[in-house]
Amino acid sequence: MTSAPVDVLLRRLDPEVPMPDFAHPGDAGCDLMTTEAAELAPGERTVLPTGVSIALPDGYAAFVHPRSGLAARCGVALVNAPGTVDAGYRGEIKVIVVNLDPYAPVRFDRFDRVAQLVVQRVEKVRFHEVAQLPGSARATGGFGSTGGHSASSTGVADGFIAAGSAGSDQD
Repeated sequence: MTSAPVDVLLRRLDPEVPMPDFAHPGDAGCDLMTTEAAELAPGERTVLPTGVSIALPDGYAAFVHPRSGLAARCGVALVNAPGTVDAGYRGEIKVIVVNLDPYAPVRFDRFDRVAQLVVQRVEKVRFHEVAQLPGSARATGGFGSTGGHSASSTGVADGFIAAGSAGSDQD
């Protein structure tokens, strides 16, 4: 069952930038393009403008995700992926990219696709402070707690120092 499309108002800040579009039917993300050329040396990062701003309906947010092809072919990643565009934000959507390739620079030309934008419904929450959280099967396990490649037997759980061990009589 497919729901009706959500209407999102879009303003082109650069009149030549193409409207964001979905490459294939059923795609979750629409392509965002840069309006400025840039070249990044290995390890360098920059902020790329997209030439668009949007007005999302209340109850929605947009998330700027990396493009898998740029990651695989060029080693390009988004520094704060996914970037969050709140419903109340009306400024230009910008993409923070980093070149993770250790040897080769990467070049972006005007109107290169640099990220994808996914619009999602978000729930409003109300926080209630409690002295203790209810138990669960997972408890505090996370970041590799179920084993696999990142599992470690060094006492450093989840890539972080286990709770209670940091700063305890070892300083």
